[in-house]
Amino acid sequence: MAKKVLLLCGDYAEDYEVMVPFQALQAYGIDVDAVCPGKKAGDVCRTAVHQSSGHQTYSESRGHNFALNATFDSIDVAQYDGLVIPGGRAPEYLATNESVLTLVQKFFQANKPIASVCHGQLILAAAGIIANKTCTAYSACKPALIDAGCQWVEADTMDKCVADGNLITGATYDAHPEFISLFVKTLGGSVTGSDKKILFLCGDFMEDYEVMVPYQSLQALGCTVHAVCPDKQAGDKCATAIHDFEGDQTYSEKPGHDFALNASFDQLNFSEYDALVIPGGRAPEYLALNEKVIEIVREFMEKKKPVASICHGQQILSAAGVLKGRKCTAYPAVKLNVVLAGATWLEPDPIHRCFTDGNLVTGAAWPGHPEFVAQLMALLGIRVSF
Repeated sequence: MAKKVLLLCGDYAEDYEVMVPFQALQAYGIDVDAVCPGKKAGDVCRTAVHQSSGHQTYSESRGHNFALNATFDSIDVAQYDGLVIPGGRAPEYLATNESVLTLVQKFFQANKPIASVCHGQLILAAAGIIANKTCTAYSACKPALIDAGCQWVEADTMDKCVADGNLITGATYDAHPEFISLFVKTLGGSVTGSDKKILFLCGDFMEDYEVMVPYQSLQALGCTVHAVCPDKQAGDKCATAIHDFEGDQTYSEKPGHDFALNASFDQLNFSEYDALVIPGGRAPEYLALNEKVIEIVREFMEKKKPVASICHGQQILSAAGVLKGRKCTAYPAVKLNVVLAGATWLEPDPIHRCFTDGNLVTGAAWPGHPEFVAQLMALLGIRVSF
């Protein structure tokens, strides 16, 4: 039976903490309604990029504009199987909203799974549902949560996650793989076929969502996922770019999160991987000039291993000469590269459309992540069942 969950949003919720669970859960076949008090379907919430930047607390910059797909005032808790609460700065004011607190209490009283991350736990505290519950959160939330009666678990690492019955709490977005996995299991889900090893081909100023959403979505399924970048080592970081549409003739660009690599480009045996993922953004235009990158792409395609490329990532596929006779889509501005490379162009209409041609999955932009990840899962034989 299909599951349906509610995502509780607000302006300046943390960018990753909204979009990663929103799109990952949809990729797994779960319906997700994203709502915000005082807003309706089609409205947007502005998000915030929070990360450690060497200061005494996290830095903040502007994130994407997150589009809501449901209306808060129309919510019927009985229609939902679970609730997800992102962090960021939204929870500090959502925790003062009586309609929000009543909503959370209804989920809790109905014993439905609730997953809350980072500062989201301030809403749980205000709703009075964490007395004697074991939970964690971003460390700055500790005093309020202890005063609310919780059994506090120190987040010794930023990927800390705690489950207490139907309540799942995480420290930050670094905890998403376990956070999402625990939530899916609490909803009654099981994953098969996830014993796969997947390689991500990264570079500076790749699109922020286009690396992190599929990266953590696949990790949450239990896959081994390695992210590498030419001339960088495990532990190094890639700067990312936030690409969004804000009324200009083309997309705007803002600084995104710094993405941490977890493997070294020059130390891997690339033949060990079951699939390759190529994020978009601005990185592909220069990665396409790297001979080792081209060699890797050709090897995956020649061996007919799944390759999933999104947005401007198809610039790399074009440069590698692997698109001749194939059908694919891309960000519309990349159509020239695709057609000149000998492929049949598939119009991404609407923009979230993704296509599979043999071992190749292509998408036009980050709104397509649910289809993009789901189609890659299908090629890999990964399934989420309820």
